[in-house]
Amino acid sequence: MTARTLAPLVLVLLAGTAAAQPARPIPYPVMPPPQFERAVEEGTRTRTGEPGPNYWQNRADYDLSATLDPATATLSGSGTIRYTNESPNALPFLVLKLRQNVHKEGVPRNRYVEVTGGVTLSNFTVDGQPVEEVTEGMPEPGQYRIDGTVLTLALPDTLATGEAVTLAMDWRFRVPPSEGAFRQGTDGEVFYIGYWYPQMAVYDDVYGWHTDQYLGLGEHYMGYGDYDVEITAPEGFLVWATGTLENPEDVLSPQTRTRLDRAYATDEVVHVVTADERAAGTSTADGPSGTLTWRFAAEDVRDFAFAASDRYVWDATHAAVDQDGDGDDEAVLINAFYRPEQAAWARSAEFGRFAIEHLSALLDLPYPYPHMTAVEGLIGGGMEYPMMTLIGGARNDQSLFGVTYHEIGHMWFPMIVGSNEKAYTWMDEGLTSYNTNVGAGAFFDGSAANRPEVDAWARNRQSHYFLAGTGYAVEPMRHNDLYPLGGGTPQVDPVQNASRGVASYSTPAVLLRAIEGLYGRDRFLAAYRAYADRWAFRHPYPWDLMNTFEDVLGDDLDWLWTPTLFETWTVDHAVAAVEETPQGVRVTVRDEGLAPMPAPVAVTYADGRTETQTVTPDTWLGGAREATLTFPPGGAAAVTIDPDDFTMDVDRTDNVWTAPTGEGGVNSSN
Repeated sequence: MTARTLAPLVLVLLAGTAAAQPARPIPYPVMPPPQFERAVEEGTRTRTGEPGPNYWQNRADYDLSATLDPATATLSGSGTIRYTNESPNALPFLVLKLRQNVHKEGVPRNRYVEVTGGVTLSNFTVDGQPVEEVTEGMPEPGQYRIDGTVLTLALPDTLATGEAVTLAMDWRFRVPPSEGAFRQGTDGEVFYIGYWYPQMAVYDDVYGWHTDQYLGLGEHYMGYGDYDVEITAPEGFLVWATGTLENPEDVLSPQTRTRLDRAYATDEVVHVVTADERAAGTSTADGPSGTLTWRFAAEDVRDFAFAASDRYVWDATHAAVDQDGDGDDEAVLINAFYRPEQAAWARSAEFGRFAIEHLSALLDLPYPYPHMTAVEGLIGGGMEYPMMTLIGGARNDQSLFGVTYHEIGHMWFPMIVGSNEKAYTWMDEGLTSYNTNVGAGAFFDGSAANRPEVDAWARNRQSHYFLAGTGYAVEPMRHNDLYPLGGGTPQVDPVQNASRGVASYSTPAVLLRAIEGLYGRDRFLAAYRAYADRWAFRHPYPWDLMNTFEDVLGDDLDWLWTPTLFETWTVDHAVAAVEETPQGVRVTVRDEGLAPMPAPVAVTYADGRTETQTVTPDTWLGGAREATLTFPPGGAAAVTIDPDDFTMDVDRTDNVWTAPTGEGGVNSSN
């Protein structure tokens, strides 16, 4: 970011005399923190938004096994983590996340969870050497300490640049009941297992180790790696997971494999397992000891989750995506696992196919993974994991489409573009909400709709407008764990409790739509796609996104970022006066808000002609509260500010002027 000449480091610029116009605030320049500036100086980031020539990421690769016992709702796991230090710094200690410990008694939380005991670790070794747990003080080399959901390991030997270390351990936990799990768990029929293994924390080029606790509300920041995973579950249980199923012949019946193969070859939705086929020997293979072990492998993913149930039916189809960029589409398997009582889920696979194909085209970034799977149950909304999403709640077609598209949208943000959704939630939820609105418009446009109730951009469907200007809005750049109240806490004030969702989802979505309106769809998409391409399988910060947009669009946009992302300033334009003069139609626009958004103005004449002009941001950045535009002469019938409704104006009741009957617009004002 560069300081603009029109916006020096002051908050208030007086325009005219105090008696003539009130002073208005001028947005301060976006000022990245010193840690980000240092990364720019060290060449890992740039001021144009591209990764720098010295950009690096550490890597963790996992070899894991899990045994699920549905009767006792317990999971027993073991595995190894190979951690490679690609940073320029020697690492004397490592940090791991034990997210299941959010269910441990005494652990800090900011939402209700069921206390189930958390994770029990055993047989912890580093390169084959046992390490010892300590409960107080800083661990010494060869020791580790668990504090809530964070494990700090002091390595026996410092890990030098370019070296790798292998951690091995066993663990066990009780799968939490869905009523107190909110993103995973079990309801006794369905098991959706997330955050189930010790995972390396992210060590990046800006802040180093990210050691913040998982409190429940805020989500996660995760690194990339390869996973080889074995999952043992009872025969008859359908199991699906992140990655490719490596041994279908061992776990699926011949009938199921044949139908699954057909899903790759037909555009129809194939019923791979129906309601009356949910049994070992019919849906799955028979297990010699009553269990089956499913093997999955995944490359370059940031997490691994799996689902298991003997109550699911299974639908499948495929999406056509040019994953290799050679002009030929590859078949991406689309799965839907659900209980047959959920009637709307009969269209889940259809919705999943559309979302994968549409998002691949919208972002010009093909979906890179072998499958996309939607799983029904447990939660009230949706939750994303690589190649997997968990969706619950009663749904009709429109509702199921919306949440399916949104959760699949997260495969790009933050699964491919690996932002820190815990600290900067808007970077994944806001961008995904924008994409979801575009996707809903594309899917329901045509014979299925053109109905107002599916207009995703309608103001009654964008919660930004419910809080903007009320005093309850919170800036999107706030850390996810620091919003007022929080999900799952008592609704002391429902309006205030909505601030996190508004700031993280709706406000950044309407901001992106405003940029699209200002620059046109083609230029907007060029910037948006450049950001996605530059930071695919990397870790962007907000300033990387802002710098990329400014680089591609060619403009300094601090005047836009500051009021909307760092503050809660609002846009509020009004038609102050309309006057016919010999020189033309003079329209005075008054800016009654704080955010200096351009004001597009359309004059419609009595003969049906329309003329448009725009009050630019520089007018407001100069301190003005009013601006006058002169349009060609003629009988003005109507004047409209922001006719396409993209500027985020919070009060459109004063955006339209119409000529009084019989006056033709002469000397009229309001």
